[in-house]
Amino acid sequence: MVPIICLIVISLFNMKIIGNYNEMYKNYFFKQALWFGLGFIVMGIIMKLRPKLLFKYSKYLYYFNVLLLILVLFVGKTINGSKAWFDFYFFSFQPSELMKFSLTLYLSQILSFYKKHDFKSELKFILKAIFLMLVPSLFVFLEPDTGAIIIYFLITLGIIMIYKIDIKWYLVLGGIVLGLGGGFLYLYYFNKDLLIRLIGTSFFYRMDRIFTFVNKDSFQLDRALIAIGTSGFFSTNHYIYIPEAPTDFIVALSISNLGIVSLIVILLAFLVLDIYFLYKLFKNKNMKYKMFVAGFLMMFIFAQLQNIGMNLGLFPIIGLPLPFVSYGGTNILVYFMFLGILGSKKEYF
Repeated sequence: MVPIICLIVISLFNMKIIGNYNEMYKNYFFKQALWFGLGFIVMGIIMKLRPKLLFKYSKYLYYFNVLLLILVLFVGKTINGSKAWFDFYFFSFQPSELMKFSLTLYLSQILSFYKKHDFKSELKFILKAIFLMLVPSLFVFLEPDTGAIIIYFLITLGIIMIYKIDIKWYLVLGGIVLGLGGGFLYLYYFNKDLLIRLIGTSFFYRMDRIFTFVNKDSFQLDRALIAIGTSGFFSTNHYIYIPEAPTDFIVALSISNLGIVSLIVILLAFLVLDIYFLYKLFKNKNMKYKMFVAGFLMMFIFAQLQNIGMNLGLFPIIGLPLPFVSYGGTNILVYFMFLGILGSKKEYF
């Protein structure tokens, strides 16, 4: 819990500092503190309920979440080109974030009962996993939200990997992925008009930004690198405007506000958490729990690498928040929901 507290403290410090400099963010400290408080409450409730109950009714949460993803396409609020939020008076809610928890929970519940080393059973296992991943991905694709789709894929991949299916299935799945990827690249480089008709203009430009990130031609990234480059090891006490600073570019903001030492603390905190969750993955023998932890870890580690990497110009900008540090109520609550299950006693499964 100490590493998480360190990340929370860094997050709140940044929300407080940027609120002093920028009127647009003046309420972010209060809101972020409120979300963290609610997160601890939600985590405690889940641990008291016992995960077995949540797994049992996970399909209803999954179906309800799919319904929310459909509904948000009609009545949701558009932010930065994505129609992905329900906008209430005091807060916004993003159903694609909740689906990360719903998908991991439901996949772990239904897939843990399949038999290994049986052709029909493994085929059903793979088809069901892919189908349950593709359903929410389709609706999130329409928003569009590139980062969430990648996360759904990684969650599913992590669960499949911990199940240890026969190697032939990895070859088949790898061939399919390579085929689809090759087809996409062919259209991207040789027939962009057709590709745009297939995936839509908005999603195309998001993918185009990923493929061209090496050019570093990005105002957001330029501002982030300037903020990092002009910062000292300790607190720099200067403000440089960075678009989406409290969310996507929280690392650059933190370095600008608190110095490079804040990045070191963030990296160490995540390292300790990753090792701890890996320990729990291999220590527990319950397949349902192992699948859940594997799906979570794939999402958790990727979010760390992607967010920190894109702040440093190493990875493309796809809008993934940094766990427990970036501003965002739904994302914070979802991670605490994961912690509620991860922190439960093994006999509760």
